[in-house]
Amino acid sequence: MIVCVAVVGHQNNPLYIQSFTEADDALKLHHIVHCSLDVVDERVNNPKKSGPTLNETFLGLLYPTENYKVYGYLTNTKVKFILVTTDLDVRDADVRNFFRKFHAAYVDAVSNPFHVPGKKITSRTFADRQHLDLVMALYSSQLGFQGWLLFFPFNSTVFATI
Repeated sequence: MIVCVAVVGHQNNPLYIQSFTEADDALKLHHIVHCSLDVVDERVNNPKKSGPTLNETFLGLLYPTENYKVYGYLTNTKVKFILVTTDLDVRDADVRNFFRKFHAAYVDAVSNPFHVPGKKITSRTFADRQHLDLVMALYSSQLGFQGWLLFFPFNSTVFATI
């Protein structure tokens, strides 16, 4: 299960952090996201030691903890996406697919003419689209099929995808 997603700017400033757990765990997840930035910097600055090349945007598993796995993604503009999950058997293909969708939602959010570059993302559309992608990724991986019908109680909208 996905417990936290974060967008961190090129100067390591948080642009968007959303946790999907209780308030007690939110601070712990923020700390995990902050610690993962060191691993991202290490992989970017030492590409020969860590595997992926400089043009690879998916950084893969950054590090596992006792309860979580932390994945990373780096855009061309050095904006970092961090995903924290409790699933221990997540496939890299599923995480890559999630990051591609999340990146598309991010691009749409920052393309808004009212968004100030480098400032926190406050777009309601970005949050709604991100929730849709998270739930779709969760249900498609757990149920193993492409079609689903989802109900979102946070805005009382029904989404159908086939």
